[in-house]
Amino acid sequence: MTDRANTYPLRRREIAKRLIDENPDALFIAGLGATAWDLTAAGDRHTTFPLWGAMGGAAAMGLGLALAQPDRRVIVVTGDGEQLMGMGALATVAVQRPRNLAIAVFDNESYGETGMQQTHTADGVDLAGVARSVGIPVVASAAAADESEALFPLIGEAEGPVFATFKIRAEALPFALPPKDGAWLKDRFRRALLGPAGVSEG
Repeated sequence: MTDRANTYPLRRREIAKRLIDENPDALFIAGLGATAWDLTAAGDRHTTFPLWGAMGGAAAMGLGLALAQPDRRVIVVTGDGEQLMGMGALATVAVQRPRNLAIAVFDNESYGETGMQQTHTADGVDLAGVARSVGIPVVASAAAADESEALFPLIGEAEGPVFATFKIRAEALPFALPPKDGAWLKDRFRRALLGPAGVSEG
C-alpha cells in the first residue's frame, strides 16, 4: 500500500452504493473480495453475483452475461488486483463489443485480500490506458469527486463496452460478506434473471 493511496478522496462503499442505487435494473458481477463486500454493504440483491475464489474472472463473466442478456445492463465491479489477473479478458471485451457492458474498477493500488501489498498500479500501470489500447470504446477514470461525477452516467447508460476506473482510498472496512455457497448464489441469480425455469430441480 502506498502513502498516496491513503489520501485518495474517493471512498469505495460510497461509490458502490451509488452504482447500486442508480442502476436498480442492472445485473451486477462483483469481483473477488472487497468489491463483493462493497456491493453487499450497499444491499444484498438477487441480481448481484459475487465471485468467491475466482480471482481474475469478473470481466470475463460479465462479458458472457452481457452477450447472453443483450437487453439488460451488466455492470462488473472489481478491484485493480483482480483486473490485473484478467487482462486478456479486456481484449476479448473489445473484440466482442457488447453495448450493454460496463466494467468499473476500484483501484486502491493494493491487494486487499492478502495484506495490502502494492499492485502494479502503484508503480504506474494504467488500467484505463490498457483498456483504451485494446480498443474498448468508452474509457474514463477519476481520482477526485468532481471527476467521478462524469463516470456514473457512462457506467449506467453509455453504449459500451465501458471501462471506468476509480482511484479509491486504501482503507480497512468492516466485512459485509455475501452468502458463501456458490451453488446457492448461482441458483438465486438464475431465478432472479430467468424465473423458476432458470433452475433445474432434482
